[in-house]
Amino acid sequence: MTAQISPSPPPGANPGPEGRPTLVAVAWPYANGAPHLGHIAGAYLPADIFARFQRMVGNRVLMVSGSDTHGTPITVRAEEEGITPQEVVDRYHPVFLDIWERLGISFDLFTSTRTDNHTRVTQDVFTRLRDAGYISIQETTQFYDPQAQRFLPDRYVLGTCPYCAYPSARGDQCENCGRTLDPDQLIDPRSKMTGAVPEQRRTSHFFLRLSALSDELLAWLQSRQGWRRHVINWSVQFVKDGLHDRAITRDLDWGVPLPTDELGPGKRIYVWFEAVIGYLSASKEWAATIAGDPEAWRAWWENPDAAAYYFVGKDNIPFHTVIWPAMLLGYGGLNLPTDVPANQYVTFGGAKASKSAGIGRTVPDYLDVLQPDALRYAVSTVLPEQNDTEVSDADIIRRVNDELIANWGNLVNRVMAQINKFFDGVLPDVPAPAELGGQHAELLAKVDEGLARVAELLEKVELRAALRAAMEISGEVNQYLYREEPWKTIKVDREAAAASLATSVQAIAGIAVALAPFLPFSSERLAAVLGVDLGVWRRQPVPAGRRLEWSGALFTKLDPKALDVPAA
Repeated sequence: MTAQISPSPPPGANPGPEGRPTLVAVAWPYANGAPHLGHIAGAYLPADIFARFQRMVGNRVLMVSGSDTHGTPITVRAEEEGITPQEVVDRYHPVFLDIWERLGISFDLFTSTRTDNHTRVTQDVFTRLRDAGYISIQETTQFYDPQAQRFLPDRYVLGTCPYCAYPSARGDQCENCGRTLDPDQLIDPRSKMTGAVPEQRRTSHFFLRLSALSDELLAWLQSRQGWRRHVINWSVQFVKDGLHDRAITRDLDWGVPLPTDELGPGKRIYVWFEAVIGYLSASKEWAATIAGDPEAWRAWWENPDAAAYYFVGKDNIPFHTVIWPAMLLGYGGLNLPTDVPANQYVTFGGAKASKSAGIGRTVPDYLDVLQPDALRYAVSTVLPEQNDTEVSDADIIRRVNDELIANWGNLVNRVMAQINKFFDGVLPDVPAPAELGGQHAELLAKVDEGLARVAELLEKVELRAALRAAMEISGEVNQYLYREEPWKTIKVDREAAAASLATSVQAIAGIAVALAPFLPFSSERLAAVLGVDLGVWRRQPVPAGRRLEWSGALFTKLDPKALDVPAA
């Protein structure tokens, strides 16, 4: 499959040849259905906000991901519909690309695991780990469905979790407690295909010797600083509990082929091993096909000054803080994660958002009703950074109407409307704020201080707090306007009204910068009116005498019942 690319980074993005190479690696979604709001809040929107900020401060961002085409959910869906797994992938990969474009998720490359490039890179990682002694052949038992007459991939085995007693745990992981599992750990296992009790049959597979990497991995984890508490605590304890060697091949005909035929026919590299390699393969694909330099990927992977941030959901923590780092340590010479700011779950009515369980609307359902920035704002306010977060359609509408529009949207519209009304749409020529002094200079000082605070929080991947800080700046300007009352002052002191409105415009120019990572569409529209560049992280002066061509509101107010329609 030919890789496809989502929209380019926002106009004006300034990676800067001297900026820090910053890899933004985003979880690979299964190509078996449209993502829901839980996916967006869990990984894709946080990654995009962070990447946009990093570009604005001048760093060299490479943001990559792609469709996970070999996940068991794809083969399950294909069997349910009586079609091939490739047909499922071909249906949903374009859906992802459309959603990223509509929502403004600014991947440098969004590819898939069905590329020849991914196969080559996966086989290289396999070969190098084996040559280093970290992969071995072991005989093991694997569940076999006697009714279907086939071996069962891990996700085709369901049963009771031995840790939390969840009755529908999968053979690779319990969705309830997040533990990674092997199928033979399940209590009362059953086949997802037929419901039959599976048999255990002997077979040989390649195993990743995680046990041999345990000490080095634990030392690395314990040296991490600034990671979210739930991520580092869970990861350290996971390793301390003991790492077991895990089979990295399965009896399948859908997946990445092995570079050796030692195990005989019918074996493939299993998805949990090869999907995380996608970050490296996507970087190499970007270098060869987009950058035009096949070696360009090395700046992000081999440069000790580079940074690598992995944006995933809670259920993906072990694969990105334990298994992938172990693979990187075994491979040698490649950068380990700088941070894994994994989010927790978004819940709807108390239940975890789930594509497979049909809990939560899909993103297109929302984008058919809401402006993309309105949806981005509402989701950004409830990002589950430290705890699970409950979301409802009513809450989304309330946040858009009562926060985004009432605060920021109305501020912009009020100021622009008054400049149109009283000054024919031209920014008044008044002394610089420093010369004006008093409350005018104080306001812009607060804007600049707020902009620095937002940057500090974004750098630490505290995105919810950063958005609150940006909206607080807007609140300060609203309060300033209510004190100044230029709509009244204009009747008795035109110069005072001009000073208030001109100062407000300069403040708005700064707030637009602070909100640009969160609200790219409306921020670009506003920046074009003001004549400022959102490719840099600083407030830029809007020149006096500039005609501010403004029509219509930044955002459309939502009817309280706008989402009172059945989800598709």
